[in-house]
Amino acid sequence: MNEILTEKHKQDFNTALNIYENAYSHDQLIEFLKTGSVAEKQAATIKLATISNQDDAIVFISNLTGCDGKIREAVSFRLKEFLPQNPEFYTNFVNKFLDAIIDINGNICRNTIEAIKNLKPFPTFTTEFCQKLTAKTLEIIPPIKAFDIQEGKYKINKEVFKLYWYLETISEFVEFIPEEELSKILTETKDIEDYTIREKTAKILSKIQNSDNFDHIKSELKKDKNYYVRRV
Repeated sequence: MNEILTEKHKQDFNTALNIYENAYSHDQLIEFLKTGSVAEKQAATIKLATISNQDDAIVFISNLTGCDGKIREAVSFRLKEFLPQNPEFYTNFVNKFLDAIIDINGNICRNTIEAIKNLKPFPTFTTEFCQKLTAKTLEIIPPIKAFDIQEGKYKINKEVFKLYWYLETISEFVEFIPEEELSKILTETKDIEDYTIREKTAKILSKIQNSDNFDHIKSELKKDKNYYVRRV
């Protein structure tokens, strides 16, 4: 088995090296992204110089979710570079981005959030994205609060991980989320046992302008046992 894995690693390395060292055209690299192996897709993503049209963007973003982690991470990394160059190519990928911000790999979550901040000037994107983001956040909170901490620890951690990244995304798009929705979310997350969730709650509060309506939440967080939560 080890010999088989070693041989595969050699093949993948040689495949990637071939793409890196040779002059493949833009269209050839896009074709690798459509039909290539894991190694080919990963190498083509890194080798690409630009995303030059909407069709290329569709192929590129199709590899942000639902494929091998090495491909997803490479795509998320390049997304930070490509999206600001032509943000209009990416406004229709709301559902893809909602999946990517809760990827099991935190680097992918972070890269995606960093990239999509560049879509704030596009109202059609921010409206749909934030509506779905808040809905998913409110949906995931009750099961987390209902979990028995002594049971299903992996499941709890998995759901808390998702909520953590939902809240991190909300903190970056807070100005596009209605106050009523924010209040619903923060009223619930301020009481969640996991301190990282309460820290994200505090971070969101720190970004809300004219936040007098959230004073009752702030006053509770100022009593929190965690220093980074109390600083709100």
